[in-house]
Amino acid sequence: DLLKLKNPEKAKILAGFFKTGKGQYGEGDILLGVNVPDQRKVAKRYLNATLKNIQGLLSSKVHEQRLTALLILIAKYQTADTATKKRIFDFYLKNTKYINNWDLVDISAGYIVGDYLLDKERTILYRLAASKQLWERRIAIMATFKFIREDQFEYTLNISKMLLNDEHDLIHKAVGWMLREVGKRDKEIEKRFLRKHYKKMPRTMLRYAIERFSEAERRFYLSK
Repeated sequence: DLLKLKNPEKAKILAGFFKTGKGQYGEGDILLGVNVPDQRKVAKRYLNATLKNIQGLLSSKVHEQRLTALLILIAKYQTADTATKKRIFDFYLKNTKYINNWDLVDISAGYIVGDYLLDKERTILYRLAASKQLWERRIAIMATFKFIREDQFEYTLNISKMLLNDEHDLIHKAVGWMLREVGKRDKEIEKRFLRKHYKKMPRTMLRYAIERFSEAERRFYLSK
């Protein structure tokens, strides 16, 4: 179904967008050029897929096949019983090496990892945040999006602190984004964090974090 929707011209554009060139973070990724709404339509046809089926799809070198696998997995998780949610959560963490671009992480981490841990012990996120693997670190911070929506900020702030010195701009962007989301719910908590850490924050992280601040506030933080 995905192959029927392939668009070679769009695939060329997306290959650059997802940094698939030699030495880039998405090196070797294959793009079909299928847009996300169409992938969602395909995923809906296969909601009865087993985890074994999904494993095959998620292991693919084709970007859209991995994303579609995650869309199916999210849909299954949302209607699953407690035991099945645990199996899906464990399955997800065993397959992080395939959740290996920013869109794959961002579309899934909050809905599976964050949701599952919402009422549970969460130190697994600190292990992910300390990982040498870029995408596990991004999963750690993006999973906390679910907590933020429940006005729970502790793990977002703690993981943000852990990642202050991360070298990758995809982590800078994700951390800044999550801090901005904290600020949407409680600006004073975000500002308290910034007052302690903004001088050490990578510029991209800081710019993302203060995007919704007033011009005067942005100037203050960026001038230091």
